[in-house]
Amino acid sequence: MKIVLISPRTAMYRYRVGSFSLFLRYAPLNLVTLASLVPPDLEARVEIYDESVERIDRESISADLVGLTAITGTSFRAYAYADYFRTKGITVVMGGPHATLLPHEAKKRVDAVVVGHAYETWPQLLRDFKLGRLKEFYYPPRNIDFQTVPNPDRRHLQGKPFITLNSTQAVFGCPNTCEFCVTPVICRSQYEQRPIKDVINEIKMMPGKYMTFVDPSPIENPHYATDLYRAMIPLKKKWTGLATTRLVECKELMDVMERSGCKGLLIGFESLSQSSNNGIKKRFNSVDKYYKLVKELHSRGIAIMGCFVHGLDDDDKDCFNRTLEFVYTAPVDLPRFTICVPFPGTPFFNRLKKENRLLTENWTLYDAQHVVFRPQKMTAEELDDGHRWIWESAYSFPHIIERICSSRCFLEFVFLANYGYRRYSKNMKIFNASFMEHDWKLLD
Repeated sequence: MKIVLISPRTAMYRYRVGSFSLFLRYAPLNLVTLASLVPPDLEARVEIYDESVERIDRESISADLVGLTAITGTSFRAYAYADYFRTKGITVVMGGPHATLLPHEAKKRVDAVVVGHAYETWPQLLRDFKLGRLKEFYYPPRNIDFQTVPNPDRRHLQGKPFITLNSTQAVFGCPNTCEFCVTPVICRSQYEQRPIKDVINEIKMMPGKYMTFVDPSPIENPHYATDLYRAMIPLKKKWTGLATTRLVECKELMDVMERSGCKGLLIGFESLSQSSNNGIKKRFNSVDKYYKLVKELHSRGIAIMGCFVHGLDDDDKDCFNRTLEFVYTAPVDLPRFTICVPFPGTPFFNRLKKENRLLTENWTLYDAQHVVFRPQKMTAEELDDGHRWIWESAYSFPHIIERICSSRCFLEFVFLANYGYRRYSKNMKIFNASFMEHDWKLLD
């Protein structure tokens, strides 16, 4: 049996087409984890393709089974691949966030849909396929034994130009219920952790000194996080990861992070308006503590990728100025700006649809860089213009130089990442809505 696994990308993020620099991409875990879950007795050969780092010559691909994964923004392109391979008589299955959010939509374009975590259902699907009894949907059990999570088979990514293959995940799901977030919907509000010894054993096998955690909310159980990072201290790794703003209250945890080799954190500040944060049920984002959090992390040599979202119901045209002032004065080492997206299946999507505020359901535009709904306190055009303006302003050469000169944290990465995001911001105008909404049709 030959299995081909594909991760499609839209033009904005596609290899040699998009505006995102290769050196900012770490290796994702989804497809290599699926490869490790293939039962040995099937004697299957697996090939993996990721459009963020390589072009796909679909005509040269032969397979018994093609597996696709997609977020909402890449779902139409995934469907285009599915159509192509099915016309060749190849069975196509699909999983990932979008198929989990809208499984019945996905089923119209593929032979089977894997919903949610695939640790148990993917091997079952493969056995069913071999026996000729493939089911339409595969749903995960209510409780997953995370002691059975395998180490990803990273051999399939050797030679692909990721900044690092050393990515891992220790925590799954999120206990928060932010209105616009897909994680609690996909993970059914469950919050699970792998055994620390399993995570440490996986990290020990990683070559080199750099690695990254992809956990969306790793510090919501501070006792687990503290024990995990303390166990990492002897490994002498340098690592990056994610955290929520709750970290500001966890001094011991930040101290252990520093000792364990933490060099950078992605933090979702979201809005500089407390009412906007409250409106999306992210009340724990206390705007009055943002500066303290930045100061605490910088004092420990930890760089910050700050993520900010605009277009929330309480945002007016001045929200961009407020965000930029914080980025400059805090200062944030690597700012990233998004437009609020009502992803299907979330309470935010359901509310906006009920209010008749959605402008399109072309999922390709649901990538957090395009306006797909009518904001409350500004026009869609003002939101789009402000979004482009803040990217260009933040990544002008003077402000990049100022950030790099003032930063003392993980300078090698901060320099490269700022350069990469400057390229990203300059090319954003190319990938406007008119361009993107038709991109998925062309499988180049």
